[in-house]
Amino acid sequence: MCAMRQRVAFCWSRVLRDGAMLFGLALILSGFSALFHPRRPVWNADTRQTNGGQVLRDGEELLKTILTWKNPAVLWVDARSAKEFEQGHIPGAMRLNEDAWEELLAPFLEAWSAPRPVVVYCGDQPCEASRHVAGRLRDAGIKPVYVLKGGWDAWQKTHPSSR
Repeated sequence: MCAMRQRVAFCWSRVLRDGAMLFGLALILSGFSALFHPRRPVWNADTRQTNGGQVLRDGEELLKTILTWKNPAVLWVDARSAKEFEQGHIPGAMRLNEDAWEELLAPFLEAWSAPRPVVVYCGDQPCEASRHVAGRLRDAGIKPVYVLKGGWDAWQKTHPSSR
């Protein structure tokens, strides 16, 4: 009977140890899923979800929403390099990026007047140049300023002849 009790006690400790290891592994895998899954839930207070389920960061807008804005007309700002701008841009867009900020800011200020919305875009989804330019414009007192979600790629998907 004593040997049986020792065997049972040993079994329970092994079950608890194995259970703890499985729990830890499940916790690690769920953490990776929560961080890297393409449809992960919104966890950041600076983000919001649209009716279509897309996640928008603070100050970001979808192209289909921007195209519904009629008055006043949107002032498009291209935050990409001069070479990329010359290869194609949104019609009427002005180039303004951090590399040539001092040179390009004056023409932008001449073209903008309140309350005209400004929409800044760059190459594609992971591009942060548009967020930096939008932040600098907001710091300079320009409002409202938005970032186009998906950037130039989003525009080209709906306007393929813009090249």
